[in-house]
Amino acid sequence: MAATTTTAVAAIVSPTASSSLSTLRNPKPSPFFFSSPSSTPPNQKPLNLTTHFKTLTPVRSSANPSDLSPSSSSPTNPLSLKSRLRAGETLYGIFLLSFSPTVAEIAGLAGYDFAVVDMEHGPGGVSEALHCLRALAGTGTPAILRLPESSPTWAKKALDLGPQGLMFPMIDSPELARDAVSYSRFPPGGVRGAAHSVVRASKYGIDEGYLSNCEEELLIMCQVESQQGVRNVEQIAAVDGVDCIQMGPLDMSASMGYLWDPGNKKVREMMRAAEKGVVGCGRAYMAGFAMPFDSPDDLRKRGYHMVSGAVDVGLFRDAAVEDVKMFKMGLEDQSSDSDGERVDGKDADDKYWSE
Repeated sequence: MAATTTTAVAAIVSPTASSSLSTLRNPKPSPFFFSSPSSTPPNQKPLNLTTHFKTLTPVRSSANPSDLSPSSSSPTNPLSLKSRLRAGETLYGIFLLSFSPTVAEIAGLAGYDFAVVDMEHGPGGVSEALHCLRALAGTGTPAILRLPESSPTWAKKALDLGPQGLMFPMIDSPELARDAVSYSRFPPGGVRGAAHSVVRASKYGIDEGYLSNCEEELLIMCQVESQQGVRNVEQIAAVDGVDCIQMGPLDMSASMGYLWDPGNKKVREMMRAAEKGVVGCGRAYMAGFAMPFDSPDDLRKRGYHMVSGAVDVGLFRDAAVEDVKMFKMGLEDQSSDSDGERVDGKDADDKYWSE
């Protein structure tokens, strides 16, 4: 069996000039190793087995903005979000709305410091989020789950999956913030239901130290995204157990009557007031979305500790629209070219394949 496989592979990697189905069915014995140019069939270029391909190394954030060294974390030795925030790092992340495990895995491999699996606006629920968490875990990328609503049931089911953070939407008062914290803690400190011996968060009961550190390592994020929330932002940020305030510019603009104008001057002034309240409180980290009028670097300079600069659906949308646009522009250019045979001094086919 091994000999048959060897000859079949050899026939594929070293084809003859006149290949056919009969050749594949009855491969002629040929050496598996390419020993010399003389063994190369006629009209066949010898294979270059020394070609080296460039490897892209993911770069993660650090406390020093000029430090672009490769990430030192790995799937076997990841650093928690809270430990990196305590170390003074500014983290850069992505929101995942597609619920595609493949896209989640690509995001992790690309080097994002965290990924928010968005159950509030994405089409998926807990079951779909689980696949994304597994994909992210394989890349050593911390996952945050954004809940559809702030409730003990959603928090319990999300926490049992084992994310490093939970994001609670529409937290407009310190009372709601205290509720969010209680949903994230076991009694007597909260109301989270206990199934820690069999859920993924505790490695299905294999992690004996889970109960000792699960609450300490969990990042609790409260979204402030309304005028009422801004008025109470200092009190919300001061609630014991609230680790981070996530700003919501789109809902903020909607609550102020500027749904179609999130960059309105009045909306930006409201956002600045919220930022000053969080920074002035000194108790919670600050997280936010980059916008066309408010870049990730602008947010970092204003004291944001966690910056989300992209949404997976938006990235694909932009790439797809641009791809179609470029193709259609090429068709227009071709129709205006009288001969259509040469492009930039090269034959069209040569230019295409050389790229």
